Amino acid sequence: MPYLVIDGAQGEGGGQVLRTALTLSILTQRPIEIVNIRAKRKKPGLLRQHLTSVLAAQAICEASTEGVELGSSRIRFSPGEVLPGDYRFAIGTAGSTVLVCQTILPVLALAKAGSKVEFEGGTHNGMSPSLCFLEQSYLPLLKLMGIDCQIVKSSLGFYPVGGGKWQIEIKPAKVLSPIRLMEPGSESAKKPENCGLHALVSQLPVSIGQREVAAAKTVLGWSASSGIITDVDSIGPGNSFQLTIQGKTHTNLFEVVGEQGLSAERVAKRCAGRVNKFVSAEAAVEEQLADQLLIPMALAGKGSYTTSKPSLHTSTNIEVIKQFMDINIRAEQQNELCWQISISS
Repeated sequence: MPYLVIDGAQGEGGGQVLRTALTLSILTQRPIEIVNIRAKRKKPGLLRQHLTSVLAAQAICEASTEGVELGSSRIRFSPGEVLPGDYRFAIGTAGSTVLVCQTILPVLALAKAGSKVEFEGGTHNGMSPSLCFLEQSYLPLLKLMGIDCQIVKSSLGFYPVGGGKWQIEIKPAKVLSPIRLMEPGSESAKKPENCGLHALVSQLPVSIGQREVAAAKTVLGWSASSGIITDVDSIGPGNSFQLTIQGKTHTNLFEVVGEQGLSAERVAKRCAGRVNKFVSAEAAVEEQLADQLLIPMALAGKGSYTTSKPSLHTSTNIEVIKQFMDINIRAEQQNELCWQISISS
């Protein structure tokens, strides 16, 4: 079978093109050649995290590959039979273990038997979905679709040290059930018990988390909502501030990772700004989750949800999926701030 050539410079031109292409190459059993990998990034080509994603994809299906090395801007990947089982993947940096997981999760979720996968690296680096997002927002929706996953956390890993360690157990589904997510998150946000504030702090004063919670409560008017500060286990200092809105079907999670020179109040206000944007759109799914849901929904054959204006990340992901699957994915504007994404085969 000839290689399907995927241009890594298309759209947002980052690692998502690579990860989506690897996932769907295995699931469709289509050999691929990816060129211009991460061409629009300051450091193009395969970095440690992206290399680990390729190696993980290779391991779970014994793929034959070409050009898989640090810095490579072109690889070939020919998938073999999916092999569920026990695996361990270590990035060696604070690169996102969650993104490595999401490269192989849809594949193992449709395998013939269960799998256990251990990851080491970053869990909260501020540039990608965190382990909290995966556990609280993404996996509960996969469970609605028929995939049951359990996470066991040993330690968290913040940028720049990393050192996070966790395991996921995947119980596969024969088929995925379509889901439809249309209830506005703004409705859930009206009730204080549906809104949560959570600050994670590692090797830093607990007062940072306390200030973040207090500032966000003031900005959002969430004085009656629960605020939690957790001193977490990590080999390096770090801080993650999270705001959640719990709906009937899922949790929308908004997160900002603290940085040196960025006050606790500014961290809280940035995070609160994302919540306000989401609530104003009267959408069901926040921007990051909207992007991550595309592959499982496409594999289910249909589904729909409302979200804010699709990001370049999301629109790029849609185009890559269409290169592998004969599927219709529409993004239609509903009002000034809200869009509906619909998938049908």
